Amino acid sequence: MIFAEKLKKERKEKGWSQEELAEKLYVSRQSVSKWENGQNYPSIEIIIKLSDLFGVAIDELLRSDGELTEKVIKDSRQLAYPRMKVFFEILFLIGLAMLLIKLGILGLNKFTDMELSLRGSFFWNFGPLVLMVGGGIVSDALKKKYKKE
Repeated sequence: MIFAEKLKKERKEKGWSQEELAEKLYVSRQSVSKWENGQNYPSIEIIIKLSDLFGVAIDELLRSDGELTEKVIKDSRQLAYPRMKVFFEILFLIGLAMLLIKLGILGLNKFTDMELSLRGSFFWNFGPLVLMVGGGIVSDALKKKYKKE
């Protein structure tokens, strides 16, 4: 049984109209109608709510329809990649900030009488480079992978 048929069957067993189910899910009646006609699929959040309302396991709803299963898997991947991409972009920005701090200190030392030292010179010399290059490469790779899927 595909998801659309399962949804309609469960709704009717509860004696609910499409409007009543829509109110319980905080969606429009048209959304419920599209799900029942197989024109669209709900988000994973709605599937969880449907599972609770009907007292059926989530996998019973998902396994009933291969297309829905693929949609849920694709949606979850799309949520994961941007988070990882943002993490690596932040690493890149930290490296950039470190580079700017280093250049600022070097500029102050050169053009003023101040003698500020950069302790841990290996860290200050190579840290920004590693963070910027690593963050940029991984962020770009994730962007390309995200576009493929």
